[in-house]
Parts: sequence; C-alpha cells; structure tokens
Amino acid sequence: MGRTMRTPIIAGNWKLNNTISEAVALTTALKDLVADCAGVEIIVAPTFTALATVSDIIRDSNIRLAAQDVYWEDSGAFTGEVSAPMLKDAGCDYIIIGHSERRQYFGETNESVNQKVKTALSHDLKPIICVGEQLEDREAGRTETVIENHVSGGTAGLSSAQLLSSIIAYEPVWAIGTGKTATPAQAQEVHSYIRKLLKDAYSADVASQVRIQYGGSVKPENAAELMSQPDVDGALVGGASLQAESFAEIVKSAIL
Repeated sequence: MGRTMRTPIIAGNWKLNNTISEAVALTTALKDLVADCAGVEIIVAPTFTALATVSDIIRDSNIRLAAQDVYWEDSGAFTGEVSAPMLKDAGCDYIIIGHSERRQYFGETNESVNQKVKTALSHDLKPIICVGEQLEDREAGRTETVIENHVSGGTAGLSSAQLLSSIIAYEPVWAIGTGKTATPAQAQEVHSYIRKLLKDAYSADVASQVRIQYGGSVKPENAAELMSQPDVDGALVGGASLQAESFAEIVKSAIL
C-alpha cells in the first residue's frame, strides 16, 4: 500500500495557548479557510478548558477535535486529571499521548503512555502516540534505539485493530520549537524505520495502513516537501497552528 492509500492527517497542537475567546476566533477563521479541503483529515487540539466550545464550532465542519492528554482512570480521587469519558463527552475524537513535553516536564513514561493509549482506545478515541529522540541521542547514534523503545513501549499489547485505530507521531525533540527541522530525508528515514518496526511486530499489511505524522517546526514553507516523502503521512503542528492562515496552508499542502 502506497502513501496515496493513507489519508494524510494534519493536527494542530495548541499547547498552553488560547483562552476560550481566542480559541473561538482561531477556530472560526480556520473553519472557513479549510471548508473546501477534501482528502485530508484536519484536527485541532485546544486546552481542556476550550474543548467543548471548540467542539460546538466545528460540529458540522471537516475539522475534528483532539485533547492534549488524558488520565487512564475513568473517574475517582485524581485531582486535576481529565478522563477519556469526559473528553469524549466534550466532543473529542483524538487524544495526543506522550508528547515530548509531557515526557520532559511531567514525567511521562512508556508505561504511562501505554496505559493512556489503551484507555483512549477502550473509549473509541484515537490516540496520536508521540515518539522521538533528543539531540544528544541523535548525535550519539541512538536514534533508532530510542524510537524502538518508544514505539514498542507505547504500543505494547495492542491488537492489530487497535494499532490501526492509532496514529504515530514522530517528533525529533531537537526540532520542536527550535526552528530546526529534520530534512525530508531525515524524516523519511525514521518514518520508514517506524513502519519496519510495526511490520516486524504485526504484519506488512497492518504496517502499510498506519499513519505516521511528522512533528517538529512544521511551517507552510517546509510542509509540502516533508509530506512528499513516501512514509510521511501528515504533520503534528505546533506554533504554526496558532495562526489560521498558516495552519490552513499546511493542510492544503497535504492534499495529494
């Protein structure tokens, strides 16, 4: 199965940005700009406080909603956490899990990522499972070791059907918010390796269907070239998703 058989998927991770009113303005503008975009899946990931409001705005549009994290218990004495049933109730279809910032600042591990992935899937929410190496890993030649660790740890115990409901996002940590971007060839090399890992763990057929996004300083200027690579199936966009025009340009560049 070639890239043309996998629908590109562009997700905007707003991180800790946008009040509810700012989220309304951004989403309303974006909805108009991408209204005619077909053949691409479009996702926005606001903060928890804006999810339900944004969900109302995009209800009859081609934009889908993601949360930026989830807790693995459905309810209980877990102050400050948000559960999968709550996110589904707020209108989410996707959850970003294991973003490098969650790993770096908040102690996320492969084990907690795996628990969260399984919880999301059990509630028919699609996880966007983030994997990626630090600069020192790449410079020491440990990129594949780190990627294998993240991929195998994050997807441990998933059935083929569950994996096919998941998205992998490769985010070289050295390229997030730094202005550095992996070259298209560097991105393709790691995406191809991830697909090989999935082929070895599952099958060639399953691996060929899983979508693998690239995340790391994606901009309108580099998006088309990155996504022209055979194993790059979309983008997890940070800063450029905070302006409707730039995010819409990236969405359009993904349309085959």
